[in-house]
Amino acid sequence: MPSAPRPGLLRNHDFRRLFAATAAGQLGDRIMFLALPLVAVTALDADELHVGLLTAVVTTGSLLAGLPAGAWVDRLPKRTVMIGTDLVRALTLATIPIAWWAGLLTVDRLFAAAAVHGALTAVFDAAHVSCLPHLVERDELVEGNAKLSAVRSVTSIGGPAVAGPLAGWTGAPAALLASSLAMAASGLLAIGIRKRERRPGPADRPPLLRGIGEGLAFVLTGPVLRATVLGDACFTLFLAGYQAMLLVLLSRELRLDSTGIGLVLAGMGCGALVGALWSERLTARFGPGPVIWLAPLVTCPPTALMPWAHPGWTVPVAAVGLAALSLGGVVRLVAQSSVQQALTPVGMLGRMSATTRFLSGCGLAMGGLLGAAAGAALGARATMTLGAVGMTLSFVPAFASPLRSMRRAPGPAGVGLPRRPGPGTPCEPAAVSGSGFGGGADGDRE
Repeated sequence: MPSAPRPGLLRNHDFRRLFAATAAGQLGDRIMFLALPLVAVTALDADELHVGLLTAVVTTGSLLAGLPAGAWVDRLPKRTVMIGTDLVRALTLATIPIAWWAGLLTVDRLFAAAAVHGALTAVFDAAHVSCLPHLVERDELVEGNAKLSAVRSVTSIGGPAVAGPLAGWTGAPAALLASSLAMAASGLLAIGIRKRERRPGPADRPPLLRGIGEGLAFVLTGPVLRATVLGDACFTLFLAGYQAMLLVLLSRELRLDSTGIGLVLAGMGCGALVGALWSERLTARFGPGPVIWLAPLVTCPPTALMPWAHPGWTVPVAAVGLAALSLGGVVRLVAQSSVQQALTPVGMLGRMSATTRFLSGCGLAMGGLLGAAAGAALGARATMTLGAVGMTLSFVPAFASPLRSMRRAPGPAGVGLPRRPGPGTPCEPAAVSGSGFGGGADGDRE
């Protein structure tokens, strides 16, 4: 097993607060990831089509808010946005168990809550990704992303391990109340971040549509950023179809109960934790570029084990393939996020984050819909096999780009930056000391 990461940035008060808020929010998110489809399957007796559509509804809500979220977040303090969206997401999730206890829960209500939650998550994610480069130096981005990925991985283990038995004991809708409380805790913890951002001037706040266009142009014209989003879109397209049928396979064909499903998903979290602990070492050894394309090529093929598993000893063997998927996914995302953040000017961080997530989310939405349709037509096993092949092929865009041989993280003037900043785009690099949040560790409060 890899050694635990050194404290490093955890000595930084504001990063420590972001770390704790991430832990609470991700715990809530992991519980929701298991409990929400289980509500559809167990409480509402939904079929394969509705379970797949539920995945698509979450991502559709995220897509509708995605591009405007980036332009909006670049105009506002990231900390304030994170706090507000966390608290409203908590309230949204709390409506599901309340409706269930009142006997008013329907598939339509579940879909509505999922869509609102997805839209709020798009805004939160744009602020969260943009926050880290304001709190740490540029050469600390890999460490910061690795530590945040590590805590996400730990919650990936703990979330399903808690949600599975909790859903079994109290019912899946009640498990969403725990998710709601965790997200509320995340918002409250973020209040403790002391540093405040420099308020953007009028020149840094272009009209909404122009800001969206600048974000799209910035991401799609640079060969490195373009390769990362194309690879992500391909990966998430097939991942969404795979995941749409995973719970159907585990519960109906492999006959696992809520606790068994939670253990399988917790195994995925173990793989993600190992990936987070190894990510810095692997990135230093091979370089961020090769890590980005090697990770899916090496770790996605084992996911083909799960669709051909049968009740018995083949299930834990197939679960190793899911753990490998999570390991590779985290290693890739740590390297990829650090490259993206290093290439992006301060005033473009929200739009870069929202644009990359929007394009990746397009793959999720299409994958959820195609996965639902393929599951109804071909069955869960065939759909998941196709998903395993597609996820493996997602290495191609990065391999065909400058990432193939990028052994060091780029600087602010490296590959992918435009020769001239567009209107309203600050020229300062993403994580230069003194830019972004003003003052020192005890910077002026708003």
